[in-house]
Amino acid sequence: MPDSPHGEHGRPPTGAERFARFRTSPFLPATVLLLLIAAAAGLFAGSYTYAMANPTPHRIPTAVIGPYGDPAARRFVEGMERALHTSLELREYGDRTDAVRAVDEQEVFAVFEAPVGRAITLDVSSASGASVAQVLGEAALKVGTATGTPVVVHDLKPLQKGDPRGLAIFYISLAAVIIGFVGAIQLSVHARALNPVERIGFTAAYAVLGGFVIAAVVGWLLGALDLPFVESWAILSLTMFASGMVFTMFNTLVGRWAMLPTWGLMVLLGNPSSGGAVSWPLLPSPLGLVGRWLPPGASVNAQHTAVYFRGHQHAFPFLVLAGWAVVSCAVFLIWRHRHPGGRPSGPAHAA
Repeated sequence: MPDSPHGEHGRPPTGAERFARFRTSPFLPATVLLLLIAAAAGLFAGSYTYAMANPTPHRIPTAVIGPYGDPAARRFVEGMERALHTSLELREYGDRTDAVRAVDEQEVFAVFEAPVGRAITLDVSSASGASVAQVLGEAALKVGTATGTPVVVHDLKPLQKGDPRGLAIFYISLAAVIIGFVGAIQLSVHARALNPVERIGFTAAYAVLGGFVIAAVVGWLLGALDLPFVESWAILSLTMFASGMVFTMFNTLVGRWAMLPTWGLMVLLGNPSSGGAVSWPLLPSPLGLVGRWLPPGASVNAQHTAVYFRGHQHAFPFLVLAGWAVVSCAVFLIWRHRHPGGRPSGPAHAA
């Protein structure tokens, strides 16, 4: 005789019994995922809106050539600070060559020159940050009109024709980050039996191949960017590998819920703070500081310098990417017994 739906001897199940059944049913993880996905949707929209909806400058390093003690120049600088609701961090340079070198080294975002009795010149650098250059250029013209000061705005480092808004680098870095950890997820599902060294090897393999394909599509097939191919390929591959190993690390530490910290770190926090869509001086201060230490920000930083400031590459973004990759690999290898993948080894398995 089949069991009664109301429990033993036909009595209605208690609340504790219903909850016990719910805990062992597929409805519990489905309900948890339902709530998490809804929360993730809100956080995703909120993180990008917070970072990008109303970019406001907080501190803009600006090179100054020669003395700027002229009253007209002082009025212009004060007007710029009022218009931008921030202070320009003015750094004096002896001549134009030194100031332009500072732009190439990405130490400053613009060059300000105020010769006595002549028009003020503001050289912005779209390649340093299209959003910063736009904000500076628009403010300079308005302030010049308001103060009766002639102002000339030049673009010292324009963007490439295929990248008019300066977003192409952000998009290719975003692709490398997301495909990097999605690839690791697919390995954990479809190649679950891979042992640790094999898993790291295949992660590196798809990262190298994936980085090549991204660079080839963007640079060769679409011609959107004039990439330094080998350097860009290396950056994309290192980004994909670091992203894949970050997921693998979290998969080792928290099992099937590894997507949560990975998504939070790489997408909710890392991408909006990367400086790719909105330059760091326009981001909320905490994001501008944190973003440089995360894989998405390091990837954008390295790729941006490779494309627009060739010969002025910095080691820092590569150290950040390599650091995340090394730490993730180390955690995975040290606690590999906790990872849900792998296969038995030894004589019994060989037989």
